Amino acid sequence: MKRLKNISDRWLSFLLIIACIFSCNKGETQVTNLVVSPDSLVFLAEGGNGEIQITCDATWTVSDKSDWINMPSRSSEGNGKVTFIISANQTATDRSATITVNAEELTKDVVILQKGSTTPVDNSTTSTDSISSDLSYDATPDPTKMGNLTPTEYSKKMGVGWNIGNSLDAINGETSWGNPLITQTLIDSVKAAGFNTIRIPIAWSKFSDQQSFTIEESFMERVDEVVNYVLKNDMYAMINIHWDGGWIQPTFAQQEYVNNRLSIMWEQIATYFRDYDNHLLFAGTNEIMVEGQYGTPSKENYTVQNSYNQTFVTTVRSTGGRNAYRRLVIQGYNTNIDHTVNYTTIPKDIISNHLMMEVHYYDPYNFALNENSSVTQWGKIATDPKKTETWANETYADNQFNKMKINFVDKNIPVILGEYGAISRTDVADHSTYREYYTKYLTKSMIEHGLVPVYWDNGSTGNHSFGLFNRSTGQQAYPAIIKAITGAEK
Repeated sequence: MKRLKNISDRWLSFLLIIACIFSCNKGETQVTNLVVSPDSLVFLAEGGNGEIQITCDATWTVSDKSDWINMPSRSSEGNGKVTFIISANQTATDRSATITVNAEELTKDVVILQKGSTTPVDNSTTSTDSISSDLSYDATPDPTKMGNLTPTEYSKKMGVGWNIGNSLDAINGETSWGNPLITQTLIDSVKAAGFNTIRIPIAWSKFSDQQSFTIEESFMERVDEVVNYVLKNDMYAMINIHWDGGWIQPTFAQQEYVNNRLSIMWEQIATYFRDYDNHLLFAGTNEIMVEGQYGTPSKENYTVQNSYNQTFVTTVRSTGGRNAYRRLVIQGYNTNIDHTVNYTTIPKDIISNHLMMEVHYYDPYNFALNENSSVTQWGKIATDPKKTETWANETYADNQFNKMKINFVDKNIPVILGEYGAISRTDVADHSTYREYYTKYLTKSMIEHGLVPVYWDNGSTGNHSFGLFNRSTGQQAYPAIIKAITGAEK
């Protein structure tokens, strides 16, 4: 009787253990979803940065057995991403590795391929900078006709530039701000005068669908037509999203809306112009600031502005094709040199040395922009102290441009001085002498500091205007100012 009781007790214990196991398993979360993208990545011998997107409903880990993949973080929970760095391949042999993502019983592999250091490259058409061949691109990255110039070599090729302002950036239509339609004749004249880059400010918010931000096809075609006026002259063309009604405000309240709209618009623009070669540049924004506030930005302001730069770069690169190798232009806060130096965060990019920085220069304001100012002389040639400013002279300009050289140019981030100049004062007898000297000195100093000068032209050639050419005929309205710019590097 005692033995039977012991056997019964053992069976009872066994059954309780089994019941417990089933009960415990019933309460556990089962992994039902693990998606990893892309499933392969290809790098050139120089190495570079990579990223894997993971969609999962549980905890996951990442592992690899290579010694040339540096992965700072290897585990997380839920949806996320893994970033890693591929070391340079110093051998002549292609190599491969497998990154494995585990979530309990589910497993996904990502194959990493890297070229050997002696893999032939067609230097006439192919960039040698590293780039990941990510299958999530809208189109396969295409390096043909994108060149292999260094940042310095590329910026020197751009020469000196000119803005075709107040035309395609006029929010009510190309001629609504008083300028005629842009013509091939005008662009030919600008080329003949010695300019090699044309900045094309554009207001893109001409939507066929106001909710989806779909840009009108006819407007896209018109911009394309103007871009081709420039490219037919073997010049460099830079298109941007300009003021466009002022919807790009750098505040937390607007951040999500603006980033979404920027992404939607730049995806359309970049896709439309994806097949153009390296003579076409994209610039994300223009003079972003809180409307009417010209002072030092708050942390909120510059943090949000930096996020707009990142959205622009990420969106354009994701369209693939030649856009994976295109030179992209970002801006500092309000394109102010000091704010740019102090507050800009360079966006993460999938390719090295293909970003450029843009700032503007209109100092001193009373000489360059203020129509009602009595300051009509500038620099060491000034003869009347009452007509000059005590700051923003030659030394100040040199120091400002040197800041851009030290902080960006010397770090392989070329600088485009996207707007500068001084208004005409036809009602002041000797003003043209100082305007010419101002323009020549600034242009020469920019070039000496490695910057790309792009003069602001708003079309009008009368009093208080910036125009250098007759927009209808292409004739030079201010030959001396034009020569001061195009002849500054000689």
